[in-house]
Amino acid sequence: MADAVQYRLERMTDELDDLERRGLFNRAELADVVRRRRDFEFRLRRRSPLRQDFLDYIAYELRLDSLRNLRKRAIIRAAPSESDEDHGSADEAEADTKKKRKRRNKKWKKSISDVAGVLRILDIYRMATVRFKGDLDLWFRYLEFCRDKRHGRMKQVLAQAIRFHPKVPGLWIYAAAWEFDQNLNVAAARALMQSGLRSCPESEDMWIEYLRMELTYLNKLKARKVALGEDVKTLQKSDNDAGQWKDENKELFMPLNEQDEEPEDSKPAGDALEEKEDMFWRQGLLIIQTIYHGAVEALPSSLTLRKKFLEILNSVDLAHSDELKIEVLDDLKKDFSHCEDYWDWFARFQLTDLNNPNSLKGKDALSNKLNKSIQVYDEAVRRLPTSKMYSLYAKFWMDVLYPDREDSIALFQNSEFDASEFTSSILKVYESAESCGCLTEDLACQYVSLCLKLERLEEAKNLAEKLCNGPLSDAANLWSLRASMEINSVATAGSSPFSKENLSCLFDLFNTVLSKLPVTQTEGLWHMAMKLFCNEKIYFEKLVKCAMLSLSLAGGNDSGALVASAIIGWYLQRDGMKQARKMYKRLLALPGPSLKLFQYCIELEANLASLGDNSALANARKLYDSAIEYYPQEREVWRNYYSLELKVGTSETANAVYWRALKVLSDSTALTAPSS
Repeated sequence: MADAVQYRLERMTDELDDLERRGLFNRAELADVVRRRRDFEFRLRRRSPLRQDFLDYIAYELRLDSLRNLRKRAIIRAAPSESDEDHGSADEAEADTKKKRKRRNKKWKKSISDVAGVLRILDIYRMATVRFKGDLDLWFRYLEFCRDKRHGRMKQVLAQAIRFHPKVPGLWIYAAAWEFDQNLNVAAARALMQSGLRSCPESEDMWIEYLRMELTYLNKLKARKVALGEDVKTLQKSDNDAGQWKDENKELFMPLNEQDEEPEDSKPAGDALEEKEDMFWRQGLLIIQTIYHGAVEALPSSLTLRKKFLEILNSVDLAHSDELKIEVLDDLKKDFSHCEDYWDWFARFQLTDLNNPNSLKGKDALSNKLNKSIQVYDEAVRRLPTSKMYSLYAKFWMDVLYPDREDSIALFQNSEFDASEFTSSILKVYESAESCGCLTEDLACQYVSLCLKLERLEEAKNLAEKLCNGPLSDAANLWSLRASMEINSVATAGSSPFSKENLSCLFDLFNTVLSKLPVTQTEGLWHMAMKLFCNEKIYFEKLVKCAMLSLSLAGGNDSGALVASAIIGWYLQRDGMKQARKMYKRLLALPGPSLKLFQYCIELEANLASLGDNSALANARKLYDSAIEYYPQEREVWRNYYSLELKVGTSETANAVYWRALKVLSDSTALTAPSS
């Protein structure tokens, strides 16, 4: 290993001599460079080098080469000012400056030190990719460096990366993009994309990028032909753009005889040009159609792919592409008419003007587009009367009615269009969903919330009551919404809102739902009820009895632990620690107490024990012993128990807990050793 490192260091001598001769680095700096490189080389040649070793070496060489480049530029900039001669005239001074510049450029022409750093980094990348062939991030770093330096090894590295990772679409796309953008080789880029599609036929990104590349190529051809004066309409829906370009540059097209008369053979020439242009756009459109049909054949069930194809086609002015757009839309409807997402996309797609995307966004235009979307949604719910379809329909209306929402439709933001006149339409959507039996819990909550936003309080209360007592009797969120409405209604009803009669009605409401639904679904309702009745002792005791029954059925789950902890907290806040102890003892006596409940009770006692309360310390020890009986393998319980004894206990009790934990856990690293 040492011989190999020494050999690589000896190969650097010419580079180091050149750096010293040019005055870029002194001997001390070069000695430090050699030392650092020797360390890196030994790290790379150990038995199992790490990926980070290669990256650290590359980062050091990049910084070193950047420093060399900065010093070289500084020296070159400072060189012209070093002139002490007095010239007789400005011309002589300028001539002398040119001569000195030539001599300086000759002195600073590219030498071995200018390329050695880049070559060394490339060599390190090569060794890294040989060692870590499966590291895609390393391959892309390698490729980016080659592209930035415009090195000739780029094509070789791309071939190696694709050979090791032929199923990675990103590499094929990267290679084709480099050939297309940097190497200006359209044929090679097309061949790479086609090879990539043969290797990754199910990659949506490959098909999309292939289409983008072909459209970009057609764009370039269009720009070239228009610049040459050929009025080709391949990528334009009319010839106004090219005609305008000719008018603005008419001096380039003036006839030689200074006359405006057209030559006699202009018409045949125009016909020939038109035939040429027709052939041109047909070939371009044929390529795009071939890509589309190949993508559909490879991914027949991908809705996203076809939507992206249509969005790309709609974003460019490709002449005679309307037939292809209609074909894509027809295929979408034929293949995805059973999919709710298709109908939602197609309805929202109506808000974009397919034929004239730049049309004005006036009130009438927005109304027409909205009516088209409504017609699509109405057809969708007739064909697919499902909960998901109604949910998408309702979401569309909410995005239209409330433009300040996060997912609102941008077309209706800051516009003159008043969507509030369509509020009855969205209510009909919810009513239709209810009549079809497609009203889910989320839809029902949206329905009730919309009535509240429209300030229809009584209608919202009646609706919530009907749904809670009917098909959605198990919808906890709907019950929570109904309880909130009832509480707010009572709170705003006169000078003494919470009368005995009102409290009785509210308790009956909570008792109905809390007795019916498990505690895992009604955690929010429990907290709401306890907050409401915390100062009403009779109702609170009834609520606790109901909670004891629900918690005994729930077992030791986290939701039950949170509800039980809240009950203890209210007792502590209202009646003090004595009543809170009685309450947590009752709760811990239920079958399968939760570990979180133990931890909450222990925390209460431990806080008092830290203040010197011996009875609280005894209670905390009892709680820890009980928790260990239920959860003997929980290391966190043992650690906390041991930590408590170290803080407020004695060395004997701390050692006892330590040895008990060691015996139960059979692991000496579970707790830190007690101090002597």
